[in-house]
Amino acid sequence: MLDQNQTPLLDTLKACAERPHAHFYTPGHKRGQGISQKIADVFGKSIFRLDLPELTELDNLFAASGVIQQAQQLAAQAFGAEQTWFLVNGSTCGVEAAILATCGAGDKIILPRNVHSSAIAGLILSGAMPIFINPEYDSVLDIAHSITPDAVAAALEQHPDAKAVMMVYPTYYGVCGDISVIANITHQYNIPLLVDEAHGAHFAFHCELPTPALAAGADLTVQSIHKTLGAFTQASMLHLQGTRIESDRISKALQLVQSTSPSYLLLASLDAARQQMALYGQQFMSHTLQLADEARSRIEQIPGLSVFNLTPPAAPLSFQGEGLGIRSNFLALDKTRLTVTVSGFGLTGFAAEEILDQHFAVTAEFASQKHLTFIISLGNTQQDIEQLVEAFTSLAQMSLPPNSLGLNTALTDFNLPYILWDDFINMGNTVHISPREAFFAKTETLPIQETTGRICAEIVCPYPPGIPVLMPGEAISQPALEYLQTIQTMGGFISGCADKSFRALKVIKM
Repeated sequence: MLDQNQTPLLDTLKACAERPHAHFYTPGHKRGQGISQKIADVFGKSIFRLDLPELTELDNLFAASGVIQQAQQLAAQAFGAEQTWFLVNGSTCGVEAAILATCGAGDKIILPRNVHSSAIAGLILSGAMPIFINPEYDSVLDIAHSITPDAVAAALEQHPDAKAVMMVYPTYYGVCGDISVIANITHQYNIPLLVDEAHGAHFAFHCELPTPALAAGADLTVQSIHKTLGAFTQASMLHLQGTRIESDRISKALQLVQSTSPSYLLLASLDAARQQMALYGQQFMSHTLQLADEARSRIEQIPGLSVFNLTPPAAPLSFQGEGLGIRSNFLALDKTRLTVTVSGFGLTGFAAEEILDQHFAVTAEFASQKHLTFIISLGNTQQDIEQLVEAFTSLAQMSLPPNSLGLNTALTDFNLPYILWDDFINMGNTVHISPREAFFAKTETLPIQETTGRICAEIVCPYPPGIPVLMPGEAISQPALEYLQTIQTMGGFISGCADKSFRALKVIKM
């Protein structure tokens, strides 16, 4: 057993920053001496002393044999992996590397249609051909969940030559599919299960949280340590176990998608976040779960609101409030993820998000047509929960005629048909050519109304959560366009389009 009290990378970085010497290496600010006074006034100068390059003492991220290797070994033990890699380009590069390490040009990979845009980037980089399976969908709440074991089994039966299966665990709403059964099905074909566990880095540290992906049998998982734990934004990890994926393939793939000038501030924050959770993780997560339970209990008592929940705490899932009694093929819900349905107020999630932010100083993680979703983590306090509950209580008591707060507040303000996620996902979004082929093909830009039936050349998605509605190689359907236009009109943000107004799209030139 390794000593989890250690922080070898952080300690060595501190020692290097404090050693007096003449420095003739990058970065140009020379440990803060040449930094802009304006940025020094914001950050202070001390942090820039730690902004160092790959000095001999600090090891090399791509050929780790010193303190980075030690820090990664400690992380592997803490998170239950056989081998761990630190990521400085976010979970995005980890997902890309996972696909690059397992799939080549023309190879099939089975993955959910509500996968993150980083997976689409991985398909473009690798040349792999996606075999999409639709996640289970709750039409009452308008939330897409996880893929099911039956769907994975059916896809593998039809495509036994697939090289890997990928799943999202948990979803952005905190839903966890039956990962152990999916892993068993996948392994029957002797191929790996890759897991986008970006929002589940905390699972390993409390028994009341869902089972971590590795403990459930996944071969590879990617975690955003910055999303739910205490690392700097963009700091993530990739974990591996078993022999279905060669570790050298992961290392080589990461060299393609990670910076050759990694930030040691990010790397050291991973070392420190691991130590914090290895020593005090259960304590932190107990407090976090207590806050989340309190927020959920109090908010679901507010008239007009409902909370996405587990009742009772046993499989399969059902939901309190709107949609009560719906049963789904899932084993767990991450209780630290709080999704509140605000449509009972006659509000869109986008409008409610703006009201809470501007009038009550409460900022959600993201909004959707009906909901607001909040991440409750080890950094939240009792005061945060009080402020959140008070904001919703005040919102429930407000009289909100249309445009009374200077924005479109009501669902009825839009005079648009309500478009469900399921409306476009099951209506004609067919992959005709590989995302890579489409990405490099000749394109033309057409007005939105002229693109139905054409093959898309862009990754188009509402963000967050960054789940593509259109992607390169896929036929553009009218429901998909209507969905995106509705999201935009309601106040959502559409990313990925060359035309940021979303009046035109790039399509494959015929």
